[in-house]
Amino acid sequence: MTEVPVVGERTLLVVHHTPSPPTRELLEAVLAGAHDPDIEGVAVRSVPALGATVPDVLAADGYLFGTSANFGYMSGALKHFFDTVYYPCLDAVAGRPFGLWVHGNNDTAGAVRSVDKIVAGLALTQVAQTVEITGGVDAAARERCYELGATVAVTLAEG
Repeated sequence: MTEVPVVGERTLLVVHHTPSPPTRELLEAVLAGAHDPDIEGVAVRSVPALGATVPDVLAADGYLFGTSANFGYMSGALKHFFDTVYYPCLDAVAGRPFGLWVHGNNDTAGAVRSVDKIVAGLALTQVAQTVEITGGVDAAARERCYELGATVAVTLAEG
């Protein structure tokens, strides 16, 4: 569900690696929150991590990152995204808001830590608490992801 920004709208870029049904379910909840009907003035672009580019990052006003936790680290796809955009975007994106969600079977700490290091290097500003989900996805997990998407979108809408 990708939107084309209208003049004056802010752009929220959602970069994700969602290979499994649970991670896809969390993405859908994040996108639903970002598209909350009470939030105006924000265009949401959802791009898989392996397809997101430097121009995507530079054109966005804020970011949501989503990943599975793999072997104690973020997914290889999200790592590839960060490897691709880090130096070309360094300094250009400082201060822009972001949020993060991570799903793991039994642990998310290493994945969160790895993303935190990269976004700190980019000097992004975290505007919502990281959502960490382990095991199955239930209504509470979906609600937390909805709130994450809505919080970052509202932050952009309010400028």
